Amino acid sequence: MREIDYGRFHQWLHEARSASMGRAVEGDARWELLRRFQREWGYESAGAQRWEREEADAHKEYVSGLKAELCDAVVDDGCGDVDRSPAIPAALEQWWDLPFNSFAERAELYETNPVWPPTVRPDPTGYGVCDGLSRENVFVGPEEDLRVCVFMAENQYCNEWGYPAARSHLADPPVLVSARDDDERPAWLLQSHSVSEFFLHLAVTRLPAHYGWTVEEGDLGPQDVARLRERLRPMGLLPWRELGARTEFFGGPDVIVAHNTGYGDFGLVAYGRTEQALRRLAGTLGVDWSEWICEPESHREDR
Repeated sequence: MREIDYGRFHQWLHEARSASMGRAVEGDARWELLRRFQREWGYESAGAQRWEREEADAHKEYVSGLKAELCDAVVDDGCGDVDRSPAIPAALEQWWDLPFNSFAERAELYETNPVWPPTVRPDPTGYGVCDGLSRENVFVGPEEDLRVCVFMAENQYCNEWGYPAARSHLADPPVLVSARDDDERPAWLLQSHSVSEFFLHLAVTRLPAHYGWTVEEGDLGPQDVARLRERLRPMGLLPWRELGARTEFFGGPDVIVAHNTGYGDFGLVAYGRTEQALRRLAGTLGVDWSEWICEPESHREDR
């Protein structure tokens, strides 16, 4: 297996961004980086039945059913939270059609729910829990449309990802996430610089956990954090915000390290394309993982 240095990921991402500037989304270099990343970590298309974008949102149907039982009322027909006036960004439509879309083939690896067509926040039906943008936000002007168009959500809808309705005309607009920072109520924060980069980022958070060798560490001391930042390189992605976590990604030869400075069970999770890569990383960081390395979940599928 050819060694791949994910310490160079930030460079590949920068090159993909530069190659995509001023061009149509068709053939976006970030899609090629996504295809490469999936293949490098072991995902191969099996020609399975794909998740079609028009499939009903099972979580929404479940919640609507609960509301109907509790309120003894007729539930909205499900279309009241969809406003057809904002354009759907070309990048979002293209992602659904990618022949190598690992989510469409294996959605169970991602623990997220797609939302199609995108729904607006605030939600006039009361299903979506998030507000729109405040007039003091940094993403759109106070006189622009302050709604957010949600296209993906964490399985329990604790977090939602969307783009500003005022930027829906862009081919590849920035992506926001509903996350708690310091306030009790979720606020919209920048998650990714574009829709295509978001899906690359989502793959980075999910696929190594399934296809890679894994080791988990609890709390990290200041010296451990300093050593991590000194010996591995940031991957150039914004912190991943989900379920209270704030996760930064660092890369090295055949390894990716997720460092969480927010809420979560582990301060560090390291993924290796090989067991040897994780053992080598342990030596680099001055730790002993010999008894804690777990084989890839994907190996169990082959038994």
